[in-house]
Amino acid sequence: MSTVKNVLAVIAGIVIGGFVNMGLITISGSVIPPPAGVDVTDMESLKASMHLFEPRHFIFPFLAHAGGTFVGAFLAAFIAASHQMKFALAIGAFFLVGGITNAFLLPAPTWFIALDLIGAYLPMAWFGGTLALRRKSQA
Repeated sequence: MSTVKNVLAVIAGIVIGGFVNMGLITISGSVIPPPAGVDVTDMESLKASMHLFEPRHFIFPFLAHAGGTFVGAFLAAFIAASHQMKFALAIGAFFLVGGITNAFLLPAPTWFIALDLIGAYLPMAWFGGTLALRRKSQA
């Protein structure tokens, strides 16, 4: 039973974390409009127009990566029957691989890639796991 619960924890963390990530990316354009003519949902449009982006345009991508990882890690650690922090960090590693892939696919500024890879994934997974462990111990 605990193995099933742990597997479900990881799946839930990845799926819900991904939804949070995409949700934030989806609303980002209505909060901070992209440069004129850029379709943020199209990879080719992003590649062709990345040079038009200002630092403010990178706020929501960072929040999406950090928030999705945090929520996914929290959920995985909260649901897991054992090894909660390991599962939280595994969610962080999963999303980090996505971030590394994204860094190769999109010509984002070096400062953003560094901030994103260093700050949005493993630290947020650790924070999410830590918060989940505290919540579980209070229950």
